[in-house]
Amino acid sequence: MANHQLREWFFSLITDMGFSAKTAEILDGWLVILSIVLLILAINFAMRLGVIRFIHWFVSHTKVTWDNVIFDAKVMRRLCNIIMPVVFKLSLPTVIVAMDLKDTGLESALYTVVDLWVVYTGLLFVHSVLKAVYEIFERRPGLHGKPIKGLLQTCQVILIIVGLILTISIILDESPTLLLTGLGASAAVISFIFKDSLMGLVAGVQLATNNMLKVGDWIEVPSRGIDGVVVEVTLTTVKVRAWNNTLQTIPPYVLISEPFDNWQAMRDSGGRRIKRSINIDITSLAFADDALIESLRTNDITRDLMANIATQTLEGNGLTNVDLYIRCVNRYIDEHPRVNHTMLAMVRQLQPTQWGLPVELYFFTADVNWVPHEHLQTEIISHVIALAPIFGLRIYQAPTKFN
Repeated sequence: MANHQLREWFFSLITDMGFSAKTAEILDGWLVILSIVLLILAINFAMRLGVIRFIHWFVSHTKVTWDNVIFDAKVMRRLCNIIMPVVFKLSLPTVIVAMDLKDTGLESALYTVVDLWVVYTGLLFVHSVLKAVYEIFERRPGLHGKPIKGLLQTCQVILIIVGLILTISIILDESPTLLLTGLGASAAVISFIFKDSLMGLVAGVQLATNNMLKVGDWIEVPSRGIDGVVVEVTLTTVKVRAWNNTLQTIPPYVLISEPFDNWQAMRDSGGRRIKRSINIDITSLAFADDALIESLRTNDITRDLMANIATQTLEGNGLTNVDLYIRCVNRYIDEHPRVNHTMLAMVRQLQPTQWGLPVELYFFTADVNWVPHEHLQTEIISHVIALAPIFGLRIYQAPTKFN
């Protein structure tokens, strides 16, 4: 009522100043628009100055940390931005009447623009909320390194599709359900265009739910020549930094459809396997006589290893030099300080071949890192090879034309 009286007073004031009734109506319409714009700006200013500051103060005094992200200033600004088009849409009938735009093309155009404004600001707000939720999940220790970014990108794609459908329905003034019905007829074409994204979506969900892969894992895909550490998992690609520091990419669905090795379990276990074979020349095998046993007991290198072997196992048992060799090597591995003694360790014979008698060393190192592992492997294998001549054994080596 007060607004109507104010408009009548303004209308009479304009006419008293000598302006025509038509001019007064135009100025009256612009006054209404100006009043609505000022109201919207006042509400927006009050929201930003009052509500956002209050929420920021409130979440800063809570014990939890997730609310600091979900009620971030950027998220709240996006929320406040929705107020402006909503208030303008509610005030639009008044503007239409004041500007005398009823049943004109401009009325339809104004409603279309305002509806698009509402959809645009709403999508921006939902997008900021999704990014905030993603940041919250990234900070959780249990989810650190998981392929959550692919799920975020999936939600973003769905949000874009919803925005496109709503935009087209508003422009064409049709129901979104009719558009969805029409899209169903062209689903085959759409699925072909977005084939990689759809397959990446399914693969990303499987990788995340089955805990098959996360950022920081060392993976190897032999069929694709991929070998390195995962640095990023997205909707359409898995980025791997190879050991030569090149960046390799692979579609996520390949990790579902093809076998790959994830070495992270080995790292977490605390032991890395060494499995090497040494071929003994069969012609160097012989029974261990008293002279050999005595020489092994007095040798500075084998004295301690032989001391741990019971005497009764050496006498009257028909042992060969390779038997003593395997027992001493096994003792050497069992007493090595850098071998993981909680895991399986053994030295055994394999099936003899034309290359001799294979003696296999099977154990796990305590350090799973690559360089220390290789250093220890080199040290132990070299030591084991150097022990063989002390037991009267020869390491087999294929003859060459120079022999």
